[in-house]
This record gives sequence, C-alpha cells and structure tokens, in this order.
Amino acid sequence: MHSDWPADLIARIDHTLLRPDATKTEVRRLCEEARQYGFGVVFVPPCYLEEALAVLGGTSIRVGVPIGFPLGSQTTRTKVSEAVEACEKGAAELDMVINIGRLKSGDYDAVETDIAAVVQATPGVGHKAIIECCFLAQQEKTVACRLAVEAGVDYVKTSTGFGPGGATAEDVRLIRASVAGRAKVKASGGIRDLKAALALLEAGADRIGTSAGVQIVEEWIANQPRGRCRMHVPPSTV
Repeated sequence: MHSDWPADLIARIDHTLLRPDATKTEVRRLCEEARQYGFGVVFVPPCYLEEALAVLGGTSIRVGVPIGFPLGSQTTRTKVSEAVEACEKGAAELDMVINIGRLKSGDYDAVETDIAAVVQATPGVGHKAIIECCFLAQQEKTVACRLAVEAGVDYVKTSTGFGPGGATAEDVRLIRASVAGRAKVKASGGIRDLKAALALLEAGADRIGTSAGVQIVEEWIANQPRGRCRMHVPPSTV
C-alpha cells in the first residue's frame, strides 16, 4: 500500500465509453457509475451526449465528447462543426484528434490552424489535443505538443485508445517536458488497473482517461486504510 497515493485519484479519472458498439444502456450505466463513484468527467460518443446530460443533470460532473475521432483526418470545417454542435448541446470538454498525417508530412501550420480553429470556435469549454503518440517519432511528439500549446489547448493527450499503442510513462514525461507548464497532460489508452494509472500519474499525468475507472477505483478503495477513503462528487476544473 502506497502512503503517497493521490487523495484526488477519483476526480482525476475521465470515465470513458467510446466503443463503436456502445449502447444507450451502457452509456446510462457509465453515467450512473460516475454519480456513484464521483468521477469528475465522463466521455461519451457525440450521438449520446444528450442522454448523458440527462442522467447527470443536477451534478457537477462534466460531459465531454471526442472531436475528429479517432483518426484526426477530417477537414477543419468538419471538426469545427462537430465541436460547435457538441457545445450547443451542452458538452463541457472536447478531446480533439490532431491531423496526424499532416504532422508527419511536415505541414505544421496546417496542424496548428486545425487545432486553433476548434479552440477559437468553442470558447468556455475544456480543450485537449490528442497527438496519438504511437504513430509519432520522438521529435514529432515534441512538435505536436508545441503546436497544440500554441493553438491554445488546455491539455495534450497521449492517445485515442484506438491506435496500436496506448499511454506510456515515457510519453507522459516527454509531453510534460514539452508543454513546459503551458498545458496539462492527459494519459489515455490501455489503462486497465491501478498500477498502470498510478505509474502514469507519477510520470506527470494530470488526468487519466479510461474505460476501467470502476475497476481502478475499487482496487484503490480496497487498499486504503480504513476510514481514509471518502467518496464524493468533486467540482471538476480544466
């Protein structure tokens, strides 16, 4: 048992369900779990945004959706349209996949413009840029972080969870160094247990995106000294 486990672990988990075959029943269950355990944020497919908001009405739990997901190769106009529609319906956070192909082509201005257009079109919500580390060389990851920060995002995120690789401690450390305090870091992709989540937080992640939030929290609760674990629904900040 670790005495230095973060007391705010639960609030730092984005409870997520983005499978292509996710059903309305599963989305409602996700939201009920968020209410029960006190997750600060849930992420759902855009088509279920209204259902999620209905379940979470009256709570401080924020609802987010992905933009340009999972490939990032949509046109900027399409991404902006997705983002604006989501915000008009009540989304509080947007996790946007950058244009990976443009980045690898060296079209850096196009990548930054793409991100910035979404940020500028949707003021007042949280913005994360997903750089999909598994497709990038080290230098490309650094460049992607710089472009995302210059475009005005709040977080740089490691992965969609749909690529061939997910979050690693090495990538979290690289992103944290690259953003240099101008943005926060979200780790996502393949985070299935408490050990993995804690390793990424120790590496410098501010938020964890996972579909295994309940399992992680149950494991965390089971290892807490009796009387120390207090579950509540905290306010979420971006």
